[in-house]
Amino acid sequence: MSAQIIAPHAKRLQILGNDEIDKLYGLPHFTAKEQGKYFELSPLEQAAIEQLHSLKSRIYGILQLGYFKARHLFFVFKFSDIALDAKHIQERYFPEFTLAEFEPTKVTRLKQQRLILELCNYRLCGEEERILLKNKAQQAVRVCGKPFYIFRELMYLLEEQHIVAPGYSYMQDVVGQALTYEQNRLMAITQTHLDEDDIKALNRLMENEAGLYEITQLKREPKDFGLTEVKREISRSGKIQLLYHRAKTILPELAISEESIKYYASLVTYYSVYRLKQLAEGMVHMYLLCFVYHRYQRAHDNLINSYIYKLKRYVEDSKTAAKQQVYEQQIENNQDLRKAGRVLKLFVDETIAASTTFEDVRAQAFEILERQKLAFIAEHIATEASFDEIAFQWEYVDSLAHKFKCNLRPILQTVELASTSSQVPILEAIQFLKAAALKGRPLSHYSEESFPTQCIPESSKPYLYTSEAERANLLRDRYEFLVYRLLRNGLESGDIFCHDSVRFRSFEDDLISREQWQAKDGWIAATELPLLKQPIQAHLAELEEKLESCLAEVNQRLSSGENPHFEIKKLGSSPEWTLRSPSLPESVNHPLFSTLKQVDLSSVLHFVNQHCHYAEAFEHRLARYGKQKLDESVSTACLIAWGTNMGLGRMGDTSDIGYHVLSNASDNFLRPETLRKANDIVSNAIADLPIFQHYNIDGALHSSSDGQKFDSQIQTINARHSPKYFGLKKGIVSYTLVANHVPINAKIIGANEHESHYVFDLLFNNTTEVQPTIHSTDTHGTNQVNFAILHLFNYQFAPRYRNIHSKINNALYGFQHPSQYGDLLLKPIRKLKPQLVVDEWDNIQRIMVSLALKTTTQSIIVSKLSTYARRNKTRQALWEYDNIIKSLYFLDYIDSVPLRQHVQRALNRGESYHQLRRAVSYANFGKLRFKTEYEQQIWGDCARLLTNCVIYYNAFILSRLLNHRELLGDSTRIAQLSLVSLVAWQHVNFYGRYEFNRKPESIDIEAILQQLMQLPIPSDE
Repeated sequence: MSAQIIAPHAKRLQILGNDEIDKLYGLPHFTAKEQGKYFELSPLEQAAIEQLHSLKSRIYGILQLGYFKARHLFFVFKFSDIALDAKHIQERYFPEFTLAEFEPTKVTRLKQQRLILELCNYRLCGEEERILLKNKAQQAVRVCGKPFYIFRELMYLLEEQHIVAPGYSYMQDVVGQALTYEQNRLMAITQTHLDEDDIKALNRLMENEAGLYEITQLKREPKDFGLTEVKREISRSGKIQLLYHRAKTILPELAISEESIKYYASLVTYYSVYRLKQLAEGMVHMYLLCFVYHRYQRAHDNLINSYIYKLKRYVEDSKTAAKQQVYEQQIENNQDLRKAGRVLKLFVDETIAASTTFEDVRAQAFEILERQKLAFIAEHIATEASFDEIAFQWEYVDSLAHKFKCNLRPILQTVELASTSSQVPILEAIQFLKAAALKGRPLSHYSEESFPTQCIPESSKPYLYTSEAERANLLRDRYEFLVYRLLRNGLESGDIFCHDSVRFRSFEDDLISREQWQAKDGWIAATELPLLKQPIQAHLAELEEKLESCLAEVNQRLSSGENPHFEIKKLGSSPEWTLRSPSLPESVNHPLFSTLKQVDLSSVLHFVNQHCHYAEAFEHRLARYGKQKLDESVSTACLIAWGTNMGLGRMGDTSDIGYHVLSNASDNFLRPETLRKANDIVSNAIADLPIFQHYNIDGALHSSSDGQKFDSQIQTINARHSPKYFGLKKGIVSYTLVANHVPINAKIIGANEHESHYVFDLLFNNTTEVQPTIHSTDTHGTNQVNFAILHLFNYQFAPRYRNIHSKINNALYGFQHPSQYGDLLLKPIRKLKPQLVVDEWDNIQRIMVSLALKTTTQSIIVSKLSTYARRNKTRQALWEYDNIIKSLYFLDYIDSVPLRQHVQRALNRGESYHQLRRAVSYANFGKLRFKTEYEQQIWGDCARLLTNCVIYYNAFILSRLLNHRELLGDSTRIAQLSLVSLVAWQHVNFYGRYEFNRKPESIDIEAILQQLMQLPIPSDE
């Protein structure tokens, strides 16, 4: 089949919104504070400026230098555009000079630019640099095919290489050409490897049989773990099994990341069959291969998750039933013991004649307590036996046999498993059960000798065999259940895996291949992570010197009493200590906002869209370059319907826009991709407001992440039990990354998933320009590897532990043996093993590169690395490196009151955001009403966009107040404003009947400012 070639697009890609373009390429407009910062001259810069001849030339040179520091670009500007900045420079450096309008020549301008490039160690983007950009774009597009990701990677490269960025239109062309090149490359490879049967099979997915396209059926996800839904999922995976195995052969030839495969697969989900048929045939076939590959593996994830979920429930039910039976037996036993006492009294009863036969006495005894119970009590007293709770559990399992066979056997027959060498006996037992189920033969028809029994633990054997004296027989149902339980343990530990899965495949499958790793230097360079390039021995030597120094210095300050918040209490022979941290409360709904008139949520969205144009992100899914735009009133209605948890149907009933209009708009314009972009636009716009920098903590962008639980009204596949939060019901978790009050990233996860597995995922996949340097979580965000991973990726991890005393006493390490530290108050519990880290550094580098290149979802790698059951040498080495970074943090945390306060403040901001988030999703009593994971993602992103808009509205008001106070030089009020939380909503009305076709209520910012400027800034106490 001849390869089709896609020509470059006639129209350039729309990568950034107008505001984003202006932020990157527009002439800066400095505040008074920014003028002081960017027009500050170092001695070297001062000397260079003095070489310029005229004062006008010098002022122009300082202007160009200041603008270059801010943007790393050069500008051609009119005097009217820079008059205020020129006046600042004249008054600051040349007070004797009278400023007049000037316009230097082109020669002067270019000469100064060459001087600035030399001063800042930058170079222009020439031919060589443009080739570098094109190569980088072609490399980035293989990791992720999203235009914004490629553009961001190019900007990172320009910054790292100190290259002046070329014009935005050129960058659009580079990204567009890279995408076109990549599409043609992928099509050519795909078409080379597809045969006629493959093409027919792929095309059949888009054929309309029985009134429904095959691909439409495959897009459906199971609603829950019920048997009906499981059977449907098995049927769906069976239909694409042959195509999946072809995809497994072809996709590696494309040399793209798992993230890219997932992205191309998502396009099939977004596009209708009609739109898919409009695309180039080769491109559609590649998309469909990615979809089949990803969908088949997701099906196996769903089936294995169902298996684990159901088996866990059976085990828990058996334990509950056994405890109840023990309780009932104890009550009955106590009653029988009293009767047994009456039996014993027969032997000392003087009223019974000596001539009475033993048979008569025994008959009296059995009248008091029946023979069987008396024998049981006698044995119980003689042997001092207790009730065997495990035996009761197995008795309950006997009653479950029909249920677990019906629910688990179909999954076992569908999923192909593999294992490490230690798990071979379990795998043999699984294969035996699978073969028996496929033949339809009951296990009772198999001889006992044919059962693989090596997997049976010694502790379980007494319960798996009958206790008959002649010959113990294997209890078949119990054997089957034991194998299922061992399989679950193996899947959760990673010792048993499924290659055709995303979450449950082997750890080796998650990493960059060993063949690719042969060129490790190139891969490490591509990550741009400096610590991976540094020789590990030198790096560990630096860490050793730092840790040993900190141990000595921190302990010295503790023993000398220089740390007043560290209190030592002498209890017995060993001292105990406590740590106090002065609190810094940061409340929500600051009283300042309560003075404002309430405005409708729809008016707030209109106001925000006027200023930062987030609605530009909503592109029609059927036409990438189409001119059709989403009507603002309809987009507002859709966002509020989703985000408030109201739903499109109820919004259609209660507003002036009908359901069908809302549904069509939502399907065509609201997708995770477009909502993420809209959120990024608003988050970036907030960061551009003057007030934002005032929320930095100790001059740094300090973020936090935390999960918020939402009760699920409907059964969904990712809803899980969490008795602490949901009682007997189920729910999901919205895990959110918050920086300076702004929710810059979020993810919906199951209530049973560990939050710590998603910390790096949220940070690394944050696509906003708000890039934190320090990150905090509570104890739920910690595990065995997060300190190590975040440190290697240039983040400082700063969690707050629930019991810091216990944590430090059990997890503080040093490079020396504990005996070498004498009587230190904070004493390492053992010596670190740096040689283990050295020996495994190559493997650790490979893991970090895999995380950077998105060979799979980062949370999956982190979860496997932090699982306690995975005790191989590489994981132990990574944990040991984690122990070094963690120990340094512990010492800093103990020693620094400001650090503890900063961590608490960052976490408080996350909690404040949760209150606003809960207030926004008020409808349906706050209970989640959306069924599929996709719908939950739309709900989460819409709710985040609503909260972002409320926060932008607040930040805009405070920024205008800040500008006014700066002009007045009112430092006291400026400091007070930075203490006003952006999280406030008492002045925004979330409720009522919405009339979107009516002109939005105008928000008079000037009137609001006039009102607030007349008032003192109230305390939030």
